[in-house]
Amino acid sequence: MSAITSPLNPEDKKVIATALQGSLVDLLDLSLLTKQAHWNVIGHNFRSLHLQLDKIVSAARKHADTVAERAVAMGCNPDGRGSTLAKSTEVPQLEPGYLNDGKVVAAMTDILGSITRRMRERVMATEKADPMTQDLLIEITQDLEKYHWMIEAQR
Repeated sequence: MSAITSPLNPEDKKVIATALQGSLVDLLDLSLLTKQAHWNVIGHNFRSLHLQLDKIVSAARKHADTVAERAVAMGCNPDGRGSTLAKSTEVPQLEPGYLNDGKVVAAMTDILGSITRRMRERVMATEKADPMTQDLLIEITQDLEKYHWMIEAQR
């Protein structure tokens, strides 16, 4: 069986693989949690929050696909299985059931904040190992920080 070769040396490939896998887990869990909030939000700001959450889901899914494809292009195997997410996620989780719009805003602010902090760490970690991957992570982080601001402003 043949494999995809990497243009990176083994040490840099390991740094990139770690950064991309962590990003993938964060983005996939973000898409799932945000959809959960989208389905269960209630309150005066239901409609606007419901629609805003769908935009975050779409962005997270798009970015997750880009991250996974970058990993494969660098000779790394992305792992987006549910079991992998369950055992490795660092994203704060939502409580089950209906969620008041204020709770959704607070929870999503925490979720996006935790993810953007880790994304910034990955941006720094990939600077020397692979500037192209770093550029990708910078773009994703900028997008996530925009969503964090837009959610947090509703507090």
